[in-house]
Amino acid sequence: MTLLHSHQARGDLVRSRVSACFLRRHCTPQRITMGQTGKPKILIIDDEPALVELIQESLLDDGMATVVAYDAQEGLRQFYQAHPDLVILDIIMPGCDGWEVCRRLRQVSNLPILMLTAKSDSSDLLRGLQMGADDYVTKPFSLAVLKARIEALLRRAARNPTVQHNRHYQAGDVSIDMLARKATIGGNPVALTPKEFDLLAYLVRHAGRTVPHQELLQQVWGPEYESDTRYLSLYIWYLRNRIEENPRRPRRILTWRGLGYRFVPKPEESVDN
Repeated sequence: MTLLHSHQARGDLVRSRVSACFLRRHCTPQRITMGQTGKPKILIIDDEPALVELIQESLLDDGMATVVAYDAQEGLRQFYQAHPDLVILDIIMPGCDGWEVCRRLRQVSNLPILMLTAKSDSSDLLRGLQMGADDYVTKPFSLAVLKARIEALLRRAARNPTVQHNRHYQAGDVSIDMLARKATIGGNPVALTPKEFDLLAYLVRHAGRTVPHQELLQQVWGPEYESDTRYLSLYIWYLRNRIEENPRRPRRILTWRGLGYRFVPKPEESVDN
């Protein structure tokens, strides 16, 4: 069965499902539907209620558990709360889009991500894979194809049982709460802009390792920024002003010239290399 995104194709069925989804969205605070015990849990992040309803019903028929979110912010929150085994992620959503969600998920987890896209342009598909998506399905699609892709990704994940879901990182006295998007030093909160937080979180996650400039730019800002090292240097300066006692003699975020930056869990007495 091919999914068609028009009321004419779905008629009263789609309208009734949209109404049902609307009621669930606005009247039910927790949208977690459990399948059989031990079955995979799938998080669906998409702003089209009718499409979400169809996917959810199809997965439930196969005994899977489903978690539903209709926007990026709720999707990230449900990810941390529900600990899904796989994420179905729409690219085009209002506000924070699927690219940004994929990037944030990849900062904390290596679980399978299947992206839904209305675009078939190869550059868009390549961008999704570069962001860390494992596979994609182009709309319109058949439910049979979607489920086959999901099952293939779950089988692959089962062969690699090191899937991690981390919401908290600690490096020395620096603590990062990914769900609350808060950073503390010695228990004291640090005021950070969203990008400063993302940059610090990535450095703390890889504490003790020199992270190349290109990797930081690609993971925190996206592939289009991967060669803009001056942009990165500026944000490193901002971040040092937030967390270093003396930003001109940094002891937490060290520069390895020509290579990248390293977050040191135990502040060094020496200056940058």
